Amino acid sequence: MHIKLPLKPNDLKTRSSAFGNFSWFTKVLQVDESIIKPEQEFFTAPFEKNRMNDFYIHDRDTFFNPATRSRIVYFILSRIQYQVRDNVKKFGINKLVSSGIYKAAFPLHDCNFSQRSEDPSCPSERYLLYREWAHPRSIYKKQPLDLIRKYYGEKIGIYFAWLGYYTQMLFLAAIVGVACFLYGYVNQNNCTWSKEVCHPDIGGKIIMCPQCDKICPFWKLNSTCESSKKLCIFDSFGTLVFAVFMGVWVTLFLEFWKRRQAELEYEWDTVELQQEEQPRPEYEAQCTHVVINEITQEEEHVPFTTWGKCIRVTLCASAVLFWILLIIASVIGIIVYRLSVLVVFSTKLSQTFNGTDPIQKYLTPQTATSITASVISFIIIMILNTIYEKVAIMITNFELPRTQTDYENSLTMKMFLFQFVNYYSSCFYIAFFKGKFVGYPGDPTYWLGKYRNEECEPGGCLLELTTQLTIIMGGKAIWNNIQEVLLPWIKNLIGRYHTASRTEKKSPRWEQDYHLQLMGKLGLFYEYLEMIIQFGFVTLFVASFPLAPLLALVNNILEIRVDAWKMTTQYRRMVPEKAQDIGAWQPIMQGIAILAVVTNAMIIAFTSDMIPRLVYYWSFSVPPYGNHTQYTMEGYINSTLSYFNVSDFKSRSRGSSASDFDIRTCRYRDFRNPPGHPQEYKHNIYYWHVITAKLAFIIVMEHVIYSVKFFISYAIPDVSKRTKSKIKREKYLTQKLLHENHLKDMTKTMGVIAERMGPVVTDNNLRPKSE
Repeated sequence: MHIKLPLKPNDLKTRSSAFGNFSWFTKVLQVDESIIKPEQEFFTAPFEKNRMNDFYIHDRDTFFNPATRSRIVYFILSRIQYQVRDNVKKFGINKLVSSGIYKAAFPLHDCNFSQRSEDPSCPSERYLLYREWAHPRSIYKKQPLDLIRKYYGEKIGIYFAWLGYYTQMLFLAAIVGVACFLYGYVNQNNCTWSKEVCHPDIGGKIIMCPQCDKICPFWKLNSTCESSKKLCIFDSFGTLVFAVFMGVWVTLFLEFWKRRQAELEYEWDTVELQQEEQPRPEYEAQCTHVVINEITQEEEHVPFTTWGKCIRVTLCASAVLFWILLIIASVIGIIVYRLSVLVVFSTKLSQTFNGTDPIQKYLTPQTATSITASVISFIIIMILNTIYEKVAIMITNFELPRTQTDYENSLTMKMFLFQFVNYYSSCFYIAFFKGKFVGYPGDPTYWLGKYRNEECEPGGCLLELTTQLTIIMGGKAIWNNIQEVLLPWIKNLIGRYHTASRTEKKSPRWEQDYHLQLMGKLGLFYEYLEMIIQFGFVTLFVASFPLAPLLALVNNILEIRVDAWKMTTQYRRMVPEKAQDIGAWQPIMQGIAILAVVTNAMIIAFTSDMIPRLVYYWSFSVPPYGNHTQYTMEGYINSTLSYFNVSDFKSRSRGSSASDFDIRTCRYRDFRNPPGHPQEYKHNIYYWHVITAKLAFIIVMEHVIYSVKFFISYAIPDVSKRTKSKIKREKYLTQKLLHENHLKDMTKTMGVIAERMGPVVTDNNLRPKSE
């Protein structure tokens, strides 16, 4: 198994902390070293029994730690043959468990989580982990990563190391996000365009065109006064600053995590893991075809031919594509729901021209449609998510990857592609499609020839995107915590009740652990998936919701302790596994980071009103286009609303309320020429200025952030100088202690042989030549 074990204690000097002057503060955050003693650092090398004397063996009984012992036992049990029937070999403890011959197979916890073991030789590591890691009173402390790795293995250890590092980096993003939010909140009363919307002589006298056919009434602009005030908080200059900051933040996070990951790879001896990883037992069992290895020119067994592999890959890709199309179909269903239900809400929540009803100020037809559609979208997401998880596992099992790492990476890509479309499709629709292709009142655009396209409110779709993000992020966090805490706790409670009713005797350790929940091989996969989806929300759409990092930070602080609590108290101990890094999640995060720059630039350009406001301020508020003597935002709302002659309505769109109130013209959100103009209802000069500015902004913002990202990636090495020194020192010691000692042993042996042969040679030289 090429397990690396200690050769010699690390003799390199430890570097003093950068927070030396604040040692009292860092000491509060550290785990109590009198309870959990820090692990001693060693230089290591792959273990060989015939060179046992070269290794640092302080105690033969503890030379292999518990996680390594469990891994060795599982390696043997998963490959041992137990039956041959009709030339078919059956082997492995997993097969015996799935066949019902055994009920379960799992490593034992070393003690009860709530108290130490009565055996003085037992280290009671489960109890220590619960007390210093999983207990709520330890929520402010750093994680004991070395003990987690020692007890559960490197795979679980690297997950908690990554989650902890991600949470630490969120502190900075949350602080900047809250500062940008407070900037918008404090300056909302200085928002000129919002004042115009709410002003009774401006917004109160602007009659807006109906937003649906026949049933929808004309309405006054000041009915959206409250939503325009809220929009001032999120659609401010602080949003632009925060979007640029997050583009840099995500690069810093990924680069510094690579350095931290390289340190853990060295400290936990997983640097050369890919060379030592063994094939999965399920893969070995299917190896019936013989092929010639191109490198060694020797025969080797594979589970299928090249043609068979192509067929499997094609079928798997087709199945994944089918499910992605199914999600897109559900998104289209939600859009149709929005379009049809807007008519119903417009009828039920009919607005009067005075707009004095308090409910109507907050619950507009658009708001009611947005909230109900978001809730339905969330429910559909969860249902499809549950079904697809099982389908993805079936597809990956059929694909038959060679190693466990290959298996998890393949499953990761399938699940993330599905989840990406599932969770983010509604946000992409609101941000980049809703209200963008609506035409104008005299010639609206229809979906499927029947449903009129949705329009954004006069303030834009940014506030609706914020609502969608809040509902999905909040709902997902609540739902996941219910699943992770309540379900295993209730199941274990029922199991303990049935056990207690059968016997009054104290059950042994193996029986207590048997009644705990099974984590499963993919348990950690779902934890990663949950956090990566959250990472996408925090980065992809952060320009519309600066508080997203704060929500993620609060959720992650709880998530670390909830995961620790359920692993130490509610789940059986998992079979420890090696892991070099976080696997396919690393390139997925890098892809999200690149995409996030584009999405945030497009949200600011196309979803928010920042660019039209800047164009108005610098170009259209003053001559030759404007009438003001100095740059100002006064008159902005009037300039962004075009005129439409009510008599130009088509019969399909015409409502009955216009004649009742003698309305001759209405306004709509677009940059078009007024009725009577030579190019009536065509886009005006303002529109082309705005489009040019939007495209220029996207290009400039993308290039600036990508340049900074590239510079940061180049300037920060993936492996720190200190870690490189440790790796070189270890290689030197390995060569010196193992290879040179081996040469010395050979030299010594040859010397003994030479001494024995010496007298014989000398005796032969003294004899006469004839003899």
